[in-house]
Amino acid sequence: MVSDIRRLVSLRSFFQAGDMEVSTIEKTTSRVLNEMLVKLFNNIMDAEEKAIITEEYKDITNNDMHIIEAIGIEDPRRMSDIAKRLNVTMGTLTTNMNSLEDKGYIIRERSKTDKRVVLVVLTPKGKKAFYHHRGFHRNMIKAILKGLDEDEMKVMIKCLLNLNEFFEKYEDRQFR
Repeated sequence: MVSDIRRLVSLRSFFQAGDMEVSTIEKTTSRVLNEMLVKLFNNIMDAEEKAIITEEYKDITNNDMHIIEAIGIEDPRRMSDIAKRLNVTMGTLTTNMNSLEDKGYIIRERSKTDKRVVLVVLTPKGKKAFYHHRGFHRNMIKAILKGLDEDEMKVMIKCLLNLNEFFEKYEDRQFR
């Protein structure tokens, strides 16, 4: 990936010097960025799974860890809110919650004020898994920000916001 970045930077300097046509630089930049994003996504998923699913947490999946993260450690959370946050159906979430409850990571209970509402809280075991997962993400963010000045961080944040907006719009089109 570092070589891809170097290639992209050298292409940018060629472009600024006027040695390449715009269409060539745009095609090459698009290809390199696409390759980098695919590699980055795969590397994040692989690294996260290796870091998160340790001997202690071998009974759950990376997906389960993201559900635990969505539940959070604050007040009890409604099943419908968790499903919405994760972009999954209530049926899919219920299947996963059954497994997490059987393994002792969560507790589900009906709301005392509205019996239609199911609330979820993490058990001490679930909270421990939550903090374990949070630690991986904190270390990842530290690594990303290492050596960046404030302007570079702003550019990176802008790029990530643009990427997130693309995915949100793409998702909206898929479900219409």
